[in-house]
Amino acid sequence: MENPEEKGPAYGGQDFTQDGTVDLKGRPILRSKTGRWRACSFIVGYEIFERMANHGISANLVVYLTRKLHEGTVQSSNNVTNWSGTLWLTPILGAYIADTYIGRYRTFVLAVSIYLMGMSLLTLAVSVPALKPPACNHGIQAEDCTKASPFQVGIFYCALYMIAVGTGGTKPNISTMGADQFDDFEPKEKSHKLSFFNWWMFAVFFGNLFSSTFLVYIQDNVGWTLGYGIPTVGLVISVVVFLVGTPFYRHKLPSGSPITSVARVLVAAVRKWKVPVPNDPKELYELSLEDYADKSKLKIDHTSSLRSLDRAAVKSGPNTPWTLKSSDPG
Repeated sequence: MENPEEKGPAYGGQDFTQDGTVDLKGRPILRSKTGRWRACSFIVGYEIFERMANHGISANLVVYLTRKLHEGTVQSSNNVTNWSGTLWLTPILGAYIADTYIGRYRTFVLAVSIYLMGMSLLTLAVSVPALKPPACNHGIQAEDCTKASPFQVGIFYCALYMIAVGTGGTKPNISTMGADQFDDFEPKEKSHKLSFFNWWMFAVFFGNLFSSTFLVYIQDNVGWTLGYGIPTVGLVISVVVFLVGTPFYRHKLPSGSPITSVARVLVAAVRKWKVPVPNDPKELYELSLEDYADKSKLKIDHTSSLRSLDRAAVKSGPNTPWTLKSSDPG
């Protein structure tokens, strides 16, 4: 997938990336030996199998809960909704941990380990007789069948929520890590980043299509052990492939939490709510003359209702992060 045109004018020399990417030890990294499509091929391959695993569970989960765990339709639908909501909330925590503390790669590796344990436990929960209730006799409604024991229910939902936690650390970091493999300061790499997202979405849709058709058919007509076992094995293979690509990855260092920056602006603005905002933006903290001259960078609208946040940047009182902060969190 590597294009010779990606090599750039300094290919083969000490041509370091210019966008702040480094290796795992925080050292500057050579453009010619890392990143680009060579690294992204490992990442895109992972996403196909991850979509198979994730969507292969959610697409048919209500059926398993009603037919095999013998839950009522209302209860099973509610449980699936709760789990799906968790899948969309945990990425907020995963992104926060990666951006603030340990970076995308380490967050991903930690999370995908939890993900794999959850998938393995889920496969066991639908396979081992002691971990699932006995099957219903023909003609008996699911609500009238022998209910799953608290232990069996606990094992199954423990596996589901381990997968949700793992997804929280992988979903927000794997795609952005792919984007990190292209240096915005190199024109050819910058243009190839758009192509990466095209392939990324293809991987997402292909994985979803495969799970919604083939895997659902296997679950309904062959068995849940194979239906969950296939995406589990696929996820193991994809993680191994991802780890093989480790020497080629570029990494962004943790840059601190944007939530903290926004909170500092709000706190500083509240503390100075009586302080008048100067008419000249040049008098505000962290606004240089160059930024003031360049209207495209400054982006200050003095007719905006959010102008009160400029109070956070007024030079008044002690100079601390919680009392003197630019009103632009970026």
